[in-house]
Amino acid sequence: MKSNHLRRFGFLLVFAFGILFAAQAQVSADAGKTLFKNYCASCHAKDMKSAATGPALAGAQERWADDEALYNWIRNSQGMIASGNPRAVELWNQYKPTVMTAFPDLTDDEIGSLLAFINGTADGSLGPKKEVGSDISASSTVSKSSSNWLYYLLFAGLAVLAFILARIINSLNKIEALKEGKKYHDKTVMETIFSKGFVSFLVFALVIIGVYFLATNAMHLGRQQGYQPDQPIKFSHATHAGVNKIDCQYCHDGARRSKHSVIPSASTCMNCHRAIKKGSKYGTAEITKIYASIGYNPITNTYIQNYENYPQDSIKAVYSEWISQNYVEDNELAAIDAEGQLFVDNQWSDIVASLTNNVKKQVQGPIEWTRIHNLPDHVYFNHSQHVTVGKLECQTCHGKVEEMEVVEQASPLSMGWCINCHRQTAVQFANNPYYDSYQAFHDEMKAGQIEKVTVADIGGLECQKCHY
Repeated sequence: MKSNHLRRFGFLLVFAFGILFAAQAQVSADAGKTLFKNYCASCHAKDMKSAATGPALAGAQERWADDEALYNWIRNSQGMIASGNPRAVELWNQYKPTVMTAFPDLTDDEIGSLLAFINGTADGSLGPKKEVGSDISASSTVSKSSSNWLYYLLFAGLAVLAFILARIINSLNKIEALKEGKKYHDKTVMETIFSKGFVSFLVFALVIIGVYFLATNAMHLGRQQGYQPDQPIKFSHATHAGVNKIDCQYCHDGARRSKHSVIPSASTCMNCHRAIKKGSKYGTAEITKIYASIGYNPITNTYIQNYENYPQDSIKAVYSEWISQNYVEDNELAAIDAEGQLFVDNQWSDIVASLTNNVKKQVQGPIEWTRIHNLPDHVYFNHSQHVTVGKLECQTCHGKVEEMEVVEQASPLSMGWCINCHRQTAVQFANNPYYDSYQAFHDEMKAGQIEKVTVADIGGLECQKCHY
């Protein structure tokens, strides 16, 4: 009889934990927002109405007119194309050879959440998109806090349920003992709370919940999709790579020849900014930071000798004079006025704040940019392998940088995201001597036996390729 009570108790615990972890498996636009960032944002426009690498997502349900087919397309687009689905074939003909990444593990609730976010963003019901610099973190903190309270409430509910079950078992054991004519010690509330069984349950529950949160957070360690920090210099990729069409590899020249893409030094900036001395948006404010870091005097067009030992007051005098001259010229004044002097002082203070910190006390020296993309130490990634050999565009991983005023981490950079790319991406065999040794694949392609060779086919899914 006692074992039956324990089995019932165990069943109810399992049921309760099922409620805890299933509570989040519901259609939610908030969950859809996260899914969109993780899986869709690198290829689809965030306004849902513009075409990008992939089509505009607004109205997808209406165009498909069949949710089951749409869900199957999201999970396995190539399978839908192979089956001859008219809508799938239409999309393939429009966007080939770009292959949509397969997401076979997405549940119906997750796809429903994704569509809810897409539809809400498209029709405006989710509110206007916040601009860069608005208090985005506040809303995300509120959402996270609300989610945490849900978990606390569920855990409290489980504790109460465990207590009630313990009391029920105590009562059943008492009834059983009385029927058999045995003495039974009826436990008090405090004895129940501090009983071995109840304490064991609480410890078990805490371990399970702790492991769950540990595993969930560990999977996101170092991955900060949407991370968009302010930089010491307001460098606009939209101006440089977008308006002026400067190639990414002109500044990040390591991407084509080494593991790292490298952050350009101030000397690279000076290739252009010896001639372009005032910015189209910030005037002298940001470009002067480059000059102050490297020791270039824009008034005399010369580098300051022994600049690393140059006194800070002398540095201030040089660049304050430069800012003053431009202020007077821009405002058509004969000499600097009180308002202009305040402008100069504020701009110099911003230069000092941007180029110094608790460790770097002097203005002169390298610009300390804030890193945005960072993979764990146990992950090997080689830029040249992807850029030079794989012929990938920078936007494949980094998003439309040429449209970003402030660069953000556009892709999730998760292992699953990389693996899906390796499974779907065709290797460019033609006229690529790097792959000459794969003669068997060349022969099969010429014979029409295969249409393409993916990264996975040549070992792109082997663990030791990225973890060794």
